[in-house]
Amino acid sequence: MEEQLEQSINATKVSNSSRRSGRSQRTHRAVMTAAAQLLAENGYSSITIEAIAARASVAKTTIYRWWSTKAAIFMELYNEVAAEILTGLDTGSVEQDLRNLLLGLFKLFTTTSAGPAMVGMIAEAQSSPEFAKVFQQQFMAHRRNVTRKILERGVERNELQADLDIDLAIDVISGPIWYRLLQGHAPLDEHFADGIVRQVLFGIGAK
Repeated sequence: MEEQLEQSINATKVSNSSRRSGRSQRTHRAVMTAAAQLLAENGYSSITIEAIAARASVAKTTIYRWWSTKAAIFMELYNEVAAEILTGLDTGSVEQDLRNLLLGLFKLFTTTSAGPAMVGMIAEAQSSPEFAKVFQQQFMAHRRNVTRKILERGVERNELQADLDIDLAIDVISGPIWYRLLQGHAPLDEHFADGIVRQVLFGIGAK
């Protein structure tokens, strides 16, 4: 697993944030890689800024200059990996776009550092109101917009009803994913992705 996490990080292109003035690309990559390694070895809750700094061989003050909290590091780590995997989401079909999105998310959660990072951040949001606000406004709102754009294109192409409650639809799509990710009672796989898409687009057949 650790090898997979390292490969996902090393394969990730340098993000826009890493090119900001004053930020060393090499040091940035060292911090991202260290965070992913520690996540695989010890789990999210036990990781500290000090541990990341020691593993990356950088000063703690350097990390605090770029990221205010541990969670900020993992939000950036998630976004970097997600940018590499969640692509090709405009096929001209809302059904295929949703399927591609879900399969991409499942790959993200099961083969990279993004899955453990997401679980850790969700847990932290439950115990820290301050982080919960940042997590919702700066992170989850952006993630929800990926699904929102797919549904809006579906409305524009008349594949979906014009009066569709898009926020409710996003909740219906994402709810089962978060539940299965957190509970771990069943796999995040192609069968699950197809089932969610069918339920969202065609309902449960109630008469």
